[in-house]
Amino acid sequence: MKKMMNWMLATILICGATTFTSCTNEDNPATPDLNVAEKIIGKWVVTEKNSQPAPTDIKSIYTFVSATQAYISQSFNAHPEAGTPWFNQAKADVVISGNKVTVTSHSDEYTTAVEEFTITSIDEKKITANRKITVTVDGNVTRSAEDFFCLTKVISDYRADIIGTWEGHCTSEGSVFDDGQEHRWQYNADGTYVYYVKDGDDWVPSENTLNEYFVDGTLLCTRWVDNEQENREWWEINIDGDKMNWTALRQNTNGTTFTATFEMKKVE
Repeated sequence: MKKMMNWMLATILICGATTFTSCTNEDNPATPDLNVAEKIIGKWVVTEKNSQPAPTDIKSIYTFVSATQAYISQSFNAHPEAGTPWFNQAKADVVISGNKVTVTSHSDEYTTAVEEFTITSIDEKKITANRKITVTVDGNVTRSAEDFFCLTKVISDYRADIIGTWEGHCTSEGSVFDDGQEHRWQYNADGTYVYYVKDGDDWVPSENTLNEYFVDGTLLCTRWVDNEQENREWWEINIDGDKMNWTALRQNTNGTTFTATFEMKKVE
């Protein structure tokens, strides 16, 4: 059972969080003179998979700190292929050869995920690439798939800016957990948060447990336990001084999509 859960956690769709930029698949592979090792440094997210925009709840952040090392942040909730990973800047090894970028991560001593990106274009804002992912458990292949991805560079990083207490409300009809009331979130530096609800004129902490979050770039991932059930939510955030806005592309069960929004202000 442990090995089964481990390979599920490692079988991950590589998606990210930022403003969506349209991409198209390029038939001609790039030549090795794209200077990939230099241009790839920074934060990148997958905004499109197979020519379709990626919903916020399957987005991930890649941070390439050098030509040999990267960090991956992602959270899925019972994803049919990836399980329920909660990765806050998990370390990954990188090998770059011409226009081919190989990213290798280990969720445990048994499981290895290898992602091979063949980059077809790269500049200071966008990468297009064909990707092949292979997951092995104890050396045996458990999954192999190929996709076309568009990655967009993330400039802002709100990890420090979110620390503190924020009050706000949903400004759309798209939040699954919204009840139409004002709420407060106290984000702590240790990766925990306190969720407050209004009781008359007083703010009181909710009875939720776990209450963990992480921010990487513009992606905010949260999880909590309510009535013994773990819930998760994902937002693409923007912080400007004492104002914060959340936006998320959500997908209905019938495949249609909608945009959820939230706005709040920082309070003492």
